[in-house]
Amino acid sequence: MTTAVLGAGISGLSAAYYLLRRFGKPLTIYEASPRVGGWIRTECHKDKGFYFEGGAHTIRPQGVAGANTLELVEQLKLEVKPIAKTHVAARNRLLYAKGKLCMLPNSIGGLLGVKEPFTQPLYKALLHDLRAAVTKVKDADESIYSFVERRFGKELADYAISPMICGICAGDAREISVRFLMEELFEKEQKYGGVLKGVLYARFKAKTDAQLGMGIFAEQQPQLYAKACAEKWAMYGLEGGLEQLPRALRSYLAEQRINVQLSSRAQSLSFDSAGANISLRNAEQPAGHVISSLPAHQLALLVRAQHPSLAAQLLAIPYVDVIVINLQYNSDKLLQLDGFGLLVPPVEQLPILGIIFDSCCFDMSGNTVLTVMMGGRWFANWFAHQPSQKELRDIAQRYVAKILNISEEPKFSRVHTLQKCIPQYTVGHKRRVESIRNYIANYKLPLSVCGAAFDGVGINDVILSARRQVDLLPPQSA
Repeated sequence: MTTAVLGAGISGLSAAYYLLRRFGKPLTIYEASPRVGGWIRTECHKDKGFYFEGGAHTIRPQGVAGANTLELVEQLKLEVKPIAKTHVAARNRLLYAKGKLCMLPNSIGGLLGVKEPFTQPLYKALLHDLRAAVTKVKDADESIYSFVERRFGKELADYAISPMICGICAGDAREISVRFLMEELFEKEQKYGGVLKGVLYARFKAKTDAQLGMGIFAEQQPQLYAKACAEKWAMYGLEGGLEQLPRALRSYLAEQRINVQLSSRAQSLSFDSAGANISLRNAEQPAGHVISSLPAHQLALLVRAQHPSLAAQLLAIPYVDVIVINLQYNSDKLLQLDGFGLLVPPVEQLPILGIIFDSCCFDMSGNTVLTVMMGGRWFANWFAHQPSQKELRDIAQRYVAKILNISEEPKFSRVHTLQKCIPQYTVGHKRRVESIRNYIANYKLPLSVCGAAFDGVGINDVILSARRQVDLLPPQSA
């Protein structure tokens, strides 16, 4: 019987890729929209030498997850555009705080002096961690803000960690789980009595742990990963933009005659002793096993009739809306400071989350290209009145002018409102995910779940999530 994959975003396509490699056919992918790629979307303007990214902009090569993606990129023969750690986009990270642009420290020396927006040298925050008592946390989880404030002080929580969480998941650090996003640091503090103590004590285990993680690779580390390590890449893009990755996966699957049904939204999903049954608009499709890469709230609607308790657990994972505004200017001399971009701490109470300097990261043929991110956890605060695309563009341009002193009109722009695009890993999220997967296991449902809601928000995370769920399947499941 056919294995079915729900969703043709990057996690669903990756699941199909790994299913094909492990089990072969038959295999079918059902995607509700008329395209593959999910939130990864690249708009190329080859005649003018620039492109817009509507979702993720770069990929990091670090760790097992980074190595896994590089192996996939290598197998698909995609051309990478590396950014070395010495590149200005890797070294320079900016904040807009207290009415001015501030450069975050990018060296050990930067910890010694006072750098705005901080009012004391950052080494004092490290001393705070060494002196602070350990608090045994109830239910073994707390918010990232609470954790950082306890260990390093309020300033670091407000002006370093909170904007970083905006950049990762457009979320509020006061709500996001430290156990999910910073589990290693949290466990080191709980075990060794401090973050720095734990890092120093565990440093000799790091190499062994990393080698154990690399066991997912059959023979050796991917060659492209070895190259990234040797050349000290901080991040990378793809020639033609990141949408080349889902497009290449789709092409590979098509070559293997894998059925990718676009504009095929599942209406419900039920299970019986024979497997699963997917209700589509005009058909009922049986499947031996289903891998869902759908957002948790979408999967909840499919299973709620037969499994209301599972649906309730899935709906307990909140999502946020993000507005992405791409702006292009016919000059590459507009930015006064180069870098990856800037983040805005939530304490500033502004409608924008940050601005990415795309044309600092990659060559845009004499253009300045910026991406303004707005909304996220604070979407309802600023945009509940459903402003028009022009109003949203005007807001973005107003803050580009205010923060970056770019007052001229962009020559080209694009506005996207991405509804329920990023899951929020609120306190208790790890236990929530374990409960969902335990429910599936206890009821012996022929169902696997992968993707951003369960295993992390980045491209690396969702691809590795798909691979690990496929690896957990017994041979008879496919």
